[in-house]
Amino acid sequence: MSPFTVIIVEDVKLELKGTQEIFRSEIPEATILGTAQNESEVWKLFRQQVPDLLLLDLGLGGSTTVGVDICRQVRQSYPSVRVLVFTGEVLNERLWVEVLNAGAAGIVLKTGELLTRNEVKLAMNGRNYVFNEPILEKIIARYKRIVCEETLRTDALIHYDIDEYDEIYLRHLALGYTKDMIAQLRTMPFGTKSLEKRQAELIGRLFSESERQGVNATRLVVRALQLHILDLDNLHADD
Repeated sequence: MSPFTVIIVEDVKLELKGTQEIFRSEIPEATILGTAQNESEVWKLFRQQVPDLLLLDLGLGGSTTVGVDICRQVRQSYPSVRVLVFTGEVLNERLWVEVLNAGAAGIVLKTGELLTRNEVKLAMNGRNYVFNEPILEKIIARYKRIVCEETLRTDALIHYDIDEYDEIYLRHLALGYTKDMIAQLRTMPFGTKSLEKRQAELIGRLFSESERQGVNATRLVVRALQLHILDLDNLHADD
């Protein structure tokens, strides 16, 4: 790794001391230009010298949004500066997304193995999405769940012989549309009578013979959700 300069943003003195020690002992290529405890100190240091890397804590002075704002401004004003987040916000996934959208090269959580030479090296080599093991475990678990849900939905569409118009019909029933309203959609080339027939056919496919009596649109939608034919997180209306 080539020599580089870094500014460390951390408002907890004990954690700052530990982070500085990591750089001194494990990353001798780094020259620490200075440390900052708040936003004003960050910009004061930047006016003196622009670093190659900004190691940024998100929780500054009790606020998590300040770190995201710093990241966004640095990436806009100093696009060559790499921003690596080193944070104790170990449960705030929404905040992780916000800072990645703001341009951070990656996130290292203050848990597990903490910050290592490898994460810093990857960030300085231009790698995006640099994460340490604790956050990777969360990402992989979420990814596996999403893939399993998508697989269940694909299998259900095949098993129950659900075509494009069945999906449109069920999705709009779930959104509270009536048959007359669904018949007016540009994506639906069927009239109300045809939709009534389609609903009856869907009930026949999704319910056993002993369950079909008295099934209405609401029960049909619930069954479609239970069978993963509909994705609750992806319900949207067509024009």
